Parts: sequence; C-alpha cells; structure tokens
Amino acid sequence: MTMKSADTATLPFVPSPLEEISPQQFRAITIPITKSAGHVIVDTLVAHGVERSYVVPGESFLDVLDGLHASPVETIACRHEGGAAYMAEADGKLNQIPGIAMVTRGPGAANAHVGLHTAWQDSTPMVLFVGLIPFAHRDREAFQEFDIKAWFDTGAKRVMVLDHAERASEIVAEAMFAAMSGRPGPVVVGLPEDIIRQEIDATLHPVIPVATGGMTSVDAGAISTALMHAEKPLFVTGGNDWSPAAAKQLTAWLEKHHLPAAAEWRTQGTVPFDSPSYVGPIGYGRPRPTYDLLEETDLLIFVGTVPGDVITDGFVCRQDWNKKNFLVTIDPSLRGRSGPVSWQIVAKPDVFVRDLVEIDLAVKDEWRQWTSQMRREQVEFATLPSATPSQGPAKMDTLMANLVPTLPDDAIVTFGAGEHTNWAHRYFPTRGYASMISARNGSMGYSVPSAIAASLATPGRRVVTIAGDGEFLMNGQELATAAQYGATPLVVVMDNQEYGTIRTHQERHYPDRVSGTQLKNPDFALMAQAFGGFGIKVEQDQDVPASLKAALRAIDEDNVFAVIHLVVDQRVKAY
Repeated sequence: MTMKSADTATLPFVPSPLEEISPQQFRAITIPITKSAGHVIVDTLVAHGVERSYVVPGESFLDVLDGLHASPVETIACRHEGGAAYMAEADGKLNQIPGIAMVTRGPGAANAHVGLHTAWQDSTPMVLFVGLIPFAHRDREAFQEFDIKAWFDTGAKRVMVLDHAERASEIVAEAMFAAMSGRPGPVVVGLPEDIIRQEIDATLHPVIPVATGGMTSVDAGAISTALMHAEKPLFVTGGNDWSPAAAKQLTAWLEKHHLPAAAEWRTQGTVPFDSPSYVGPIGYGRPRPTYDLLEETDLLIFVGTVPGDVITDGFVCRQDWNKKNFLVTIDPSLRGRSGPVSWQIVAKPDVFVRDLVEIDLAVKDEWRQWTSQMRREQVEFATLPSATPSQGPAKMDTLMANLVPTLPDDAIVTFGAGEHTNWAHRYFPTRGYASMISARNGSMGYSVPSAIAASLATPGRRVVTIAGDGEFLMNGQELATAAQYGATPLVVVMDNQEYGTIRTHQERHYPDRVSGTQLKNPDFALMAQAFGGFGIKVEQDQDVPASLKAALRAIDEDNVFAVIHLVVDQRVKAY
C-alpha cells in the first residue's frame, strides 16, 4: 500500500479474474482510512501540541484511553479527579495551550469540578473531557447519569457533547479554540461511550486560529498621552495569557522608562522579582494597604487582568470614576471589573507589548522618584530574615532564609490557599513569567498537584510548593502520582495545627471563640516515605538548615520528591 495522506490510501485497481488484464487497466483509486472517534480525539489533541493528559480512568471513555496507548501524549494516571483537574489547570498556566483532564461520568465529573472553578476564576485555558453514559441510555436514570450542561454551564466557557461521531475532531478543535480565545478559561466536552467507539473518517479538523487583537494608532496615542500627563503611573500585570518573551520585553521597556509595575495577587514573576521596576504584589496580604497604593497613583494600566475585588480591597478602593484606569484585555465584556474605565485596549498581553515597545517616551523625573520610592519599600519588605536558627520551634522565616539562596533563576513556586502562602509572596524570587503557579480563587488542595504538573512540564527546574497542613491532606495522595511519573518537587508543609486563615478571621469577628479550625495531624514525613519519596519532620529551628540540605540532596541525587514537615508555632505570622 502506498500512503497518499494521513486520511487516505492509494490502492491499485484489480480487474475481475474473468477479464483480461492489461497495464492500461490498472488505475489508482482512493479509499478513506477510518478510526474510532475516540482515537480521532487523541489524534486531534496531538495535532494541537498537547504533551500530556491528566486522567482518572473510567469505563465510559475506554476508547479514548486506548487511543492514548500508542500516542505521543503522555497519560498521567492520577489518584483523584480533583487532583487531575488541578494538574491540568496548572499545566494550562505553564503553557500556551490548554491543560487536558479526563474523568468519568457522575462522581468523577463532580470531583473534577473544583479544578474547573479554579480555571474559570483564574482565566486558565483548560479542557475537561468527561465520559458519559451511552447515547441510547440518556434520560432513563442510567448508572451515573447526570446532566452535563446543567452541572457545568455556569462555570465553563462552553459545554459541548459529542452526539455525532463524525464531528469528533471538529468538537475537539472547537474546544481548544474556545479555551484559548478571548479571556481564556475552561471548556467541558462530554463523550458518550457508544459514540466514541464508532468508526469514522480519520481526517482531522484544522487548528482554529485565535484572534489576539492589538493596539490601534488611536490606542497608542491615548496611552502615550495619559503617561505623559501622569506623575505617578503604575502598571499592573496579571492573568495567564503571557509568553516569557513578552514578559521580558515589557520589563526592558519599563526599566528603560523608569516606570513601575506591580503584580496581581498570586501572579508574580511577569516583571521579575529583582527588576528595578518591580514594586511588589497587589492584593490580599500586602503589608502596604492596597487602598493607599491604588488611590495614590494617578494612572493605572492593567495588562492581562482587570481591577477585581481582590485588587480593590472588596470593591472599595479605586471606585472614583474621575480616576484614570487603562485596561488591556482581550475580553470586551470586562468580566470581573470593578471601578472606572478610562480606556480599554482590546488585546492579549503579547501583542499589546509588541506594540507598546514601539512607543518611546521622554523619561520624567517624577517617574524616577515614584518608582524608586516604591521599589525601596518592596526591597525592604522582601529582604530575607537571618538564616541563623534561633532557639525554640521551627520557623518558616528560617526555612526561607536558607532555601532562597540555593534557588536557580528559573525556580518555580506553587501553592494553594492559606496563610502559609504569605512566605512565598514575600520572599520567593520569581524571575520570569510562570514562575509562580497558584490558585487565585483561594482553592485549597492545589499545592501538591500543581507542583507535580510543574515538575513534569519543566524537567530539570527546581519546583517548590508551600502547603499548609489543612491543604496538604486534601490532595497529598497525589504524591503517589509524583513517584510513579518521576516528578521531583520540594514540598514544604507548614504545620500549625489549624486552618490558619479562617482562625485569623474568626479571632477578628468572634474573639476568643475558636471553633472548627483546630487540627491534629499525622506525621507527613512518614507519609512521604510511604509514597516513595524523601520525608523529614522538623520541630526545632536549629534543625532547619540541615533538614533542608538533606531534602535537596535527595531530589538532586536520588531523583525523588521530598517533603519537609515543618511544625511551627500557631502564633507566628509572615507579616
């Protein structure tokens, strides 16, 4: 057989035995190559550049699993659908194509919902494939039946169901496009188990290009004029729709013009930690009140994000419509916005930066003074504490002071939600785009899965995750996934025997009435060892440096993940 293309084959025409055969009678005919719809789905993911999928297997999508068997897409078998969805969401933050998760119907889909909500609020491109009951069983209360559109329609950009097998490649291409187009987000694709087994023409649907927008000449004039009239301008970067190259270009342009940039909550690194233009994060946990900073600036330029409730301290500050706010976002609906809009530039960050760097402005002395003032405050805030241990219980300050000097420039930090994250916000040296991977929807249980995804996506890079004791046990079982697939993150579990953030709120509103927030924990170091990694429990501050060295040595020499179980005093806060 001579292959003519990926979807057709050329065969010689063979006449009937009763006919006389002559060379002139041979002619080429073309017949289609067919595959099951499930295999075509996998082929389409390959064509879109997908490198791995995070899966909890189910009988409802066996044909897709079979398609993955011999494909270049690595199948990561996870231990819980929530962990799989978190890994896919983190993968979407790390790359410029959607993260892929696959789960089964009913309970599997319910467990994955947490990752979908994270992707929705964090604007992360992600596609969740959900196996469904057979088409013929629909609306008959079949085993694990549920209404996929009713469940997911309010928390996804699109919910699609493959009801016609021949549309398999088209549906996947549409899902990938929808996840990346406009403001990125999650898309759900339902796969009835009988439909995906049907044989179809294996021709693949082309990749659908995503519009990126850009600055018009009018936009360029408006932003130039606004900057030249401003004495205290401030750029705020955010979102997950950047490339490392664009982040570097923006940084160079800001530094050239002595302009400052802050980072949206939990998106640090777009402008590097040690850039003279970087003035710190905006959002929960910033020691300088968000209200003061946002009210003091006379021009805010948001790139890749909008001023939502976290940035505006609960829709309180920066609400005066006489203030100047420029919003650079590809989303024309400005979903999640709070406060004034002076001008919107409809563009994804990369193309905005491409056009911005063509603008050359005269540097104003006021800009130098304003940027230097804020930069001094940030440097002081981020200065490491002493690396010398003190007497008494272990401290996160000591751990960070010993860890940070060992980190290479491309180190990645991940974390979920809780007061333990404040040490990462304050001290971790994020020096490039996607060096901080976190859940801005405040989702607990994100730390370990996101660290595994980061380690698998960026082999050779140092990946650190900082987890709280309450958060760690929500998806700590995914350490088994880390061991199985060779992920090697450093996992720091800050154990203060409580849900610390909620305890803080509790003390504020209901003083001296602690209720429902205290915890009794197992030995997390022994858990790590049981899962096949390195684990060490640290209770005294004097043991922190040696324990950290042992953990890093295990990662580098034994090629395993490492867990440091750090038992700390409940009363100690980051700031």
